[in-house]
Amino acid sequence: MTVTAERHDTALPEGAGVFERIDFPTADAHEQVTFFQDPGTGLKAIVAIHDTTLGPALGGTRFYPYADEAAALKDVLRLSRGMTYKSAIAGVDLGGGKAVIIGDPATGKSEALLEAYARFVQTLGGRYITAGDVGTNSDDLDVMGRATDYVVGRNTAAGGSGDSAPMTALGVFQGMRAAAQAKWGTPSLAGRTVGVEGTGKVGYQLIKLLLADGASVIATDVNAAALDRVARDFPEVKIASSVIDQELDVYAPCAMGATLTDESVAAITADIICGAANNQLAHPAVEHDLGERGITWVPDYVANGGGLIQVAGERLGTSADDVRAQVEKIFATVVQILDVAKRDGILAGAAADAVAEARIAAAK
Repeated sequence: MTVTAERHDTALPEGAGVFERIDFPTADAHEQVTFFQDPGTGLKAIVAIHDTTLGPALGGTRFYPYADEAAALKDVLRLSRGMTYKSAIAGVDLGGGKAVIIGDPATGKSEALLEAYARFVQTLGGRYITAGDVGTNSDDLDVMGRATDYVVGRNTAAGGSGDSAPMTALGVFQGMRAAAQAKWGTPSLAGRTVGVEGTGKVGYQLIKLLLADGASVIATDVNAAALDRVARDFPEVKIASSVIDQELDVYAPCAMGATLTDESVAAITADIICGAANNQLAHPAVEHDLGERGITWVPDYVANGGGLIQVAGERLGTSADDVRAQVEKIFATVVQILDVAKRDGILAGAAADAVAEARIAAAK
């Protein structure tokens, strides 16, 4: 069953669950939100298309055990909006979208479910192109590719560009170097202590880059297996139960979002925050609090754009060398954003939004 909700001028009333009654916590002028259900496989999924001014909406599919359907809808709306801005500021000709599958990927994922989901994506006719995200990987995307033409990030053997984690990590690393240049006058992280929260696909690759640059790393993850891998492969990394409250120069949130709260910001000792997680701010006022404390925050959708650049390149026919070169330009983009913020007396988030919005407006 497919239920599609197009843009509405007035907010819909709150209801029980999105599959019982379509409920928009905030539509934020999304172009389209589509709900998919396949009882045979247990699939419940939501695709949100935020803006297609620059091109088809591209964004990963997140497979996650949300507490309820309203939480899933809230997440997909926020994430899809972020993808619009991420595409714009990365300079790729794609719009913003995102999808969530509600469930535990460890127990609920099956090839039949992934194929059913992909068939629904196909019905959107290319308005939305999916990719990997939390809970989905290149193997899953290969399965989806059996039932839809609109998927990127598959394994190289299946004609894709492979895992995007290395390029995502490289973009975060370049953003971190740019912030270090602005804060300390040098892009080098040698001798600095970086706390990496989340040591999965991207966090692991980021740790490799940080160690190669001479940084000391403290790492944490709720997944014991991920931490064990870090401890085995990088014995010089300090393993901790948490990092946000450690003595740090840089805090790198690379797990789930909203870790920057009123409470956590008050405890942070880091001078720089730059990570791969999406939607890092629990609410917009948190960035103001960071600014008051003199902490440089690199907007998440700028820093973590490397993966998008890679999978967009797969769709647009960009070579691997050109993709890497474009990801490395995240350094210059962050320098520009921080310079604009300082010059105009505004927060980095506002400066990044202005750059992205200007590109979208120019295309209309």
